[in-house]
Amino acid sequence: MNREKLIQQATQNLQYLPENKLKDVSDYVEYLLSKLDNQIVQKNIEQLATDAKTFDFLADDDDLYDESDLKERFK
Repeated sequence: MNREKLIQQATQNLQYLPENKLKDVSDYVEYLLSKLDNQIVQKNIEQLATDAKTFDFLADDDDLYDESDLKERFK
């Protein structure tokens, strides 16, 4: 089913629900939208962190430690 058909079918079905069930459907739709908003915000934050140049200076630093500094190796 395409989007328009699904919206039309949902709208028609909503007409038959009692008021208390309509409120439940409305609350659930708001919940889904807030979840979607949170996912979009999270994705944008991750993208900002990825694109940020904040820690680029660390790439130029020499390594402080290497394998010869290890006292014990774990397997």
